[in-house]
Amino acid sequence: MSKPKAKPAEAPAGGPSEAFAHYLKDHGYIDASSLQRILAAQASTGQPIDTVLLELGLLPEIKLADAMAAYLGFERIEPSQFPMDLPSAERLPPQFLKQHTLLPIAMEEDRIVVATARPFDQESIEALGYFLGLAPTTVVAATSEIKQHLGKLLAPTVDDGPENDGTSGIAAQDDDVERLRDVAREAPVVRLLNRLVVQAVEYKASDIHIEPLEDQLRVRFRVDGALQVMESLPKQIQAGLISRIKILARLNIAEQRLPQDGRIRIPVHGRDIELRVSTAPALYGESVALRILDRQELPLDFAALGFATRTKATIEDMIGQPNGIVLVTGPTGSGKTTTLYAALRTLNSPDKKIFTVEDPVEYQLAGLNQINVRPQIGLDFASVLRSILRQDPDVIMVGEIRDVETARIAVQASLTGHLVLSTLHTNSAAAAVTRLIDMGLEDYLLASVLRGIVAQRLVRKLCQDCRQPLNHIPEVVRRFQNTINLADDKTRFFKSVGCPSCHGTGFKGRTIIHEILPVTPDIAAAISSRESEHAIEARGKDAGMVSLLEQGLSRAALGETSIDEILRTVGGAS
Repeated sequence: MSKPKAKPAEAPAGGPSEAFAHYLKDHGYIDASSLQRILAAQASTGQPIDTVLLELGLLPEIKLADAMAAYLGFERIEPSQFPMDLPSAERLPPQFLKQHTLLPIAMEEDRIVVATARPFDQESIEALGYFLGLAPTTVVAATSEIKQHLGKLLAPTVDDGPENDGTSGIAAQDDDVERLRDVAREAPVVRLLNRLVVQAVEYKASDIHIEPLEDQLRVRFRVDGALQVMESLPKQIQAGLISRIKILARLNIAEQRLPQDGRIRIPVHGRDIELRVSTAPALYGESVALRILDRQELPLDFAALGFATRTKATIEDMIGQPNGIVLVTGPTGSGKTTTLYAALRTLNSPDKKIFTVEDPVEYQLAGLNQINVRPQIGLDFASVLRSILRQDPDVIMVGEIRDVETARIAVQASLTGHLVLSTLHTNSAAAAVTRLIDMGLEDYLLASVLRGIVAQRLVRKLCQDCRQPLNHIPEVVRRFQNTINLADDKTRFFKSVGCPSCHGTGFKGRTIIHEILPVTPDIAAAISSRESEHAIEARGKDAGMVSLLEQGLSRAALGETSIDEILRTVGGAS
């Protein structure tokens, strides 16, 4: 571990915080308007500059750590350099480490190397050195990196936790609402929630799960479709954190016996992030799920979503029809709504009137008329569809066909000259046909209005920094060697490994695999004759349909994903 460089010799007249703010602007971390916001906020609140930067969402914590290390001349270290065990753990005060976000890296005879996320605050580092009788050396790491590692190394105790100020022993009772409000407004709780959201956005997580266990509060992120445990919080913070979320989402904080849903909008890194909040009563308290809806991260383009050029043309041909029904199918979390929004973006123009009916509205697009269904007041999919048919729409997007009544109204709309886009929960394209008929929809009507079905899945992409070649080709691949061209020079299968770049998962990002069933006259006749799902699928393959498994293995053959990931997502059957 190299010793740190010297600090800057002197700070300008405005003080070290103002000098650092100007340093950020001069080195391209922030712009001039952000500089003025930082200086004004710090002057009015008196908060440290790193706190101001993070709370205003002007700089990601990783970049902030880089900037502070460079400015102060300290070494910047990565999680890969963190120790597997705390040096001389019995001598270290765990509560002090968590409260000041300090991670001892190495301990020598006369000095201790300490990683901090707040290098401007040398008092806490010097206090730790004084307590141990060692000279401290400062290195810099990001807040979330240190806290996550401390969470692994330090078991939660009754007194632990930076968010424990004034929250110990709080129980969420119906008659204690005001006390919960006070707890939820306390600075440690506010900072904790903001940190979790910022960290989730930086990890590109789709969901934050806050789950009460018997002796702790577990926080997990869903990254690229897989859950990862991020940290374990003291049980004492549970009431305050969940109350904070419910207050921001305008939910009833006194109601803990029934599920509730709401929304929160939080600024992160200079842009608004919307959170869809769901609470549910569980054994040890309310479980909270936060779905992250980041409009700027949503690629509403078929090519960006992973659709090939030929596939994109097929879908555009289906949605280019003046009337009929186009379905997107797949399990929950397979990206169906995103695909529909890409279709809507393609169709959106001043000469078309487009309505969406959703539960809830996921993303807002200019030029669309978007409606949230509210079944509790009688505003369900069927009733909304009936009313908007009197609004003279050209295109209608129905979030999901859940019952035969909604399906029949969608068919009626398509028969009267409207294009209807919707989703259905089925495992394959052909299964959508049998599902609708099983619901009670007449086969001859379905055959006359159905234009095409897209079945899709989201699969994780291999991390290009750590993937490794496979030394053998599994038998499941050989079954489709004609489809995926195993003899091609570009064919190479890889497996996942894991590295700091992908947070040890072996994957980074996701892409879509899909199968498209175009409703040709031959397939329409099969639907009218009530042929089996297998027979319709066979006719689709005759018309050029490539199955989910075949396309997934083709992606694996190009090194985009792994065979194991395809089999996990799709299964081994064709």
